[in-house]
Amino acid sequence: MNQKRSKVAVIGAGIGGLATAIRLARLGIPVEVFEQAAYPGGKIREFRQAGFRFDKGPSLFTLPDLVDELLDDDLKFDYRKLEVITQYFFEDGTQLTAFADVDRFAEEVEQKTGIPVSGVLDYLKQAERIYQLTAPVFIFNAFHRLQKLLTWDNLKRLLQFFRLKAFSTLHQINVKAFPDSRLVQLFDRYATYNGSNPYRTPGTLSVISHLEHQLGAYFPKQGMYQIVDSLMEQAMRLGVQFHFSTPVSQLVVRSGQLTGIRVNGLERNFGLVVSDIDIHQFYSKLLPDKRRLEKIKRTEPSSSALIFYWGMKKRFPKLDLHNIFFSKNYKDEFACLFETKTISNDPTVYVFISSKEVKTDAPSGMENWFVMVNAPANVGQDWTSLKTEVRQSILTKLNRLLDEQLEAHILFEEVLDPVKIEDQTGSFQGAMYGPSSNSPFAAFNRHANFRRDLPGLYFVGGSVHPGGGIPLCLSSAKIVAEMVEEKMKR
Repeated sequence: MNQKRSKVAVIGAGIGGLATAIRLARLGIPVEVFEQAAYPGGKIREFRQAGFRFDKGPSLFTLPDLVDELLDDDLKFDYRKLEVITQYFFEDGTQLTAFADVDRFAEEVEQKTGIPVSGVLDYLKQAERIYQLTAPVFIFNAFHRLQKLLTWDNLKRLLQFFRLKAFSTLHQINVKAFPDSRLVQLFDRYATYNGSNPYRTPGTLSVISHLEHQLGAYFPKQGMYQIVDSLMEQAMRLGVQFHFSTPVSQLVVRSGQLTGIRVNGLERNFGLVVSDIDIHQFYSKLLPDKRRLEKIKRTEPSSSALIFYWGMKKRFPKLDLHNIFFSKNYKDEFACLFETKTISNDPTVYVFISSKEVKTDAPSGMENWFVMVNAPANVGQDWTSLKTEVRQSILTKLNRLLDEQLEAHILFEEVLDPVKIEDQTGSFQGAMYGPSSNSPFAAFNRHANFRRDLPGLYFVGGSVHPGGGIPLCLSSAKIVAEMVEEKMKR
């Protein structure tokens, strides 16, 4: 089929689907997006209640250029580079400020832990080197295609595979780098950025610290959902058609050829189809394939989340936009998540307060708290009991470390658990990032962005290559658009 005349159906209006729609529309291809929800954004969502606004999903914004390059100049939105990335609170009473400026951060670490400035700076330089080796191959490249993988530049990088720390765990390289357990725990936490276990995930994931501290952490001036609003406006300007509350029931394949989709009981012909839905859902509903589905089911899922959204009747000056309250026993916490499939009775707590940056997100004198603990993927746990137990664990920890009685300040509460995450986003078992990265070969085992046996079928989003999180979903869209453009030129 002549792809210059092909129409494309994008299934799912998550950030990967929106970015793909924009990129393909810029190539002159007519694009229609089909989304089962009534709104765009996928996991990037928001809600409002009692004068509060909450970002309901992702809360960290890195590599903003991946968004900027999608937008016309007049649609680019303001975002601020954070001066403080995270406030860390440890069980021994230590409070450590992770400044964005690496020298200032290293000085803070030396002051609070005694680890020399050079220790942090050397670690971050190593993380930068790993990023420079891995990003062109594993993040921004369709490495499931041999002609893309086996370029001379990539081969030179692959020859340095030993430098990637792929066969040491993240925890092992952190223990080797830092003689202080608090700093080990701080850098171990980066495994959670893609829902993995620092005691099993490869040390390569130290690259995430480079993204935050050397490339920068940012925040949109109107909150995370501003990313979705801007992408929607850009897509519509380019003529992309959106169909909300319109689930696709199946792909149509005739004589081994992809011909389109079935939606609202009717067949629609499309020369290209891009799936931005969870890969398990795709093979269980849209294009049933028992063999592929079994392979996906054998893959260990990433962690999920249990989130409490609290409207707080008080402001807390010692807290920042991002705050972490660490558990006492990190190893036990991850054993609970990935082995016994439960939540520790002393979980690490993440508190995100967007009203620190967006003043209109909470009434005057109040704050909007997004309070999250990592949770296992849903395998039928008693979430009603777990929510009650974890809520009390959170309050006990925060009350102790902040010297507060927080219950008295909670104006209202909404809760999001793995069951709801699966229901609302289609993520298999509520896993936030698709498959985990708890193996040196996890990157190679992710589903490719295309199917060799079904030309015209492509995949984007967090459950396929290169992975979960906003930057990687945007990268998947870029990879697919480049593949389509290559075919158009043939």
